[in-house]
Amino acid sequence: MLLYLLPLFALAMIIVPLVAAIRKAHAGIAFSRKKTILLNGGLFMGTMILMTIFLPILAAAEGDPEAAAAAGKTVGDGMKYLAAALPTGLATIGTGIAVGNAASAAIGAVSEDEKTFSKALIFVALGEGVAIYGLLVSILILNG
Repeated sequence: MLLYLLPLFALAMIIVPLVAAIRKAHAGIAFSRKKTILLNGGLFMGTMILMTIFLPILAAAEGDPEAAAAAGKTVGDGMKYLAAALPTGLATIGTGIAVGNAASAAIGAVSEDEKTFSKALIFVALGEGVAIYGLLVSILILNG
């Protein structure tokens, strides 16, 4: 029974801050968008970490523990997927920040002098390479 309630709990923890923010916006009450986004992201990450850790345990508890172990439903597998998701997620956040800053500077430089286009493009592409490195680390974690 808990195996089916845990995803519903996760969905509720993700939706509740958004519903509260929408109600405040419609009522005309001032609220901090930054705090709402941080609360939503924190609840999402916390819920996903809890599901990664406890979902295999609950699945093993409802069925035969030996069959669950043979199927690979262990806490270690959940932690492996969490460890593979973190490099990709954090690398793409860093890439977004880097490309956002480099692209705006590149647009400013190219608008002043069109000869700087190739140099500016290289700096933007270097920022995007960080996401590829994060993806490679995730693939190595999953295959290891």
